[in-house]
Amino acid sequence: MMEKMIFGRYVPADSVIHKMDPRSKLLIIFLFVCIIFFANNAITYLLIGIYTFYMLGMSKIPVRFLYGGLKPVLWLVLFTLVLQLFFTKQGDLLYKIGPLEIYEEGVRQGIFIALRFFFLVLMTSLLTLTTSPIEITDGMETLLNPLKKVRFPVHEMALMMSISLRFIPTLMQETDKIMKAQIARGVEFDSGPIRERMKAVIPLLIPLFVSAFKRAEELAIAMEARGYRGGEGRTKYRQLSWRAVDTLQILLLAILTILLILLRS
Repeated sequence: MMEKMIFGRYVPADSVIHKMDPRSKLLIIFLFVCIIFFANNAITYLLIGIYTFYMLGMSKIPVRFLYGGLKPVLWLVLFTLVLQLFFTKQGDLLYKIGPLEIYEEGVRQGIFIALRFFFLVLMTSLLTLTTSPIEITDGMETLLNPLKKVRFPVHEMALMMSISLRFIPTLMQETDKIMKAQIARGVEFDSGPIRERMKAVIPLLIPLFVSAFKRAEELAIAMEARGYRGGEGRTKYRQLSWRAVDTLQILLLAILTILLILLRS
């Protein structure tokens, strides 16, 4: 399952979204995370869904690849839905299962919150799937440039966040290998009492931390060997270029924002 994790991976493709300026994609994701909370009824969530799947279609990311990578997240979405169903006690009583009661507002809130979570995961994954780590670093550094006036380490912060995103799939693959090695030795992660499962996680965490520190040390040595000394005086081989398609996508998101404000309950 972990080798199919999509968050943090870059998938090269010849699409409009791949060719967009990383600054516009970062702005779109940031604004999308903000405006999704404006949605509070069926029409506004329908608009959010249309926009999300429009962006996914423009990215040309294979649907099978997305579905395989989102399987672990779907369980979290389902868990969120179930929590809202049984713990929201507002509206008319729809169904009763022993001590558990399902209310109309619980169903409504559960569906809306699950959809919100699902759309957020899709859009944030779209950023890393269509933007290379170098482009994310350059875009983030350019957007945060005004903070240099207050001596904020913009380049180092952007580089750190980019490396963190890049290492997510690597660490997931490492975790999967360690889990398979532990299972081969007789460790059970999916069965037995909760206390025994928690104990089984300890042999997993220790080698994972050792592997993470080893990879970090190797990365630091490689950066030193290539003469990395921070952002001062560094030039860029790839120059960012804001094009008409970037402006068009920002305008489209602005229209969506206006519609959400006008149509929300």
